[in-house]
Amino acid sequence: MTADMSVIGMVLGASIPVQLVMIILVVASIMSWTIIFTKRRLIRRTKGASDDFEASFWSGGDLNTLYRSASRSKGGAIGMASIFESGFREFNRVQQQGDIDADKVVEECRRAMRVAQMREVDRLEQSLATLATIGSTSPYVGLFGTVWGIMNAFMGLANVQSATLATVAPPIAEALIATAMGLFAAIPAVVAYNSFVDKVVRLEYRYDGFTEEFSSILQRHARSNKGA
Repeated sequence: MTADMSVIGMVLGASIPVQLVMIILVVASIMSWTIIFTKRRLIRRTKGASDDFEASFWSGGDLNTLYRSASRSKGGAIGMASIFESGFREFNRVQQQGDIDADKVVEECRRAMRVAQMREVDRLEQSLATLATIGSTSPYVGLFGTVWGIMNAFMGLANVQSATLATVAPPIAEALIATAMGLFAAIPAVVAYNSFVDKVVRLEYRYDGFTEEFSSILQRHARSNKGA
């Protein structure tokens, strides 16, 4: 009887442990692609919102107008707008407390902006560790399935008097499917992880720069209000 050498046939013909490995890899691959599409959309949305806000901020508009616009954003401010909102809210709160040193005002605003920045970066980095785990472990999970399958194949050949290529090829091919599935799950996860980490780091650098520049602006405002 000729063995079914199609991919589906080899998967169905594999041993139970190898099939379990394949199921794990399929689930890992589905998780990976779900994270990739979700994270790609989130980072693109955050970058676009930050670009729009930065253009509005440096156009010389009124800070109070920008603050009201950021506060009224549907779903809440994200990206750079969220950092600005936190800093300017703290600035208004501290200013209302009375005669406070300008450096103290800026220190409080910078602290609020750092907290907002950490919250934004944490939102962007969520699930990246899962991608890294899938990318680093999937090849080994697939290799385990392959080793197990080849081991069973050779054990089965022990009872065969003459082993031919037609006898050896099907079980080994079934086992190698697990390695291929491991690579299929791992490669997109690794590529996407490296790409997303680079984009998050670039956004974080932009947030750092904006926090320092906005702190300088708030310091000038605090000193002018104190001198008025």
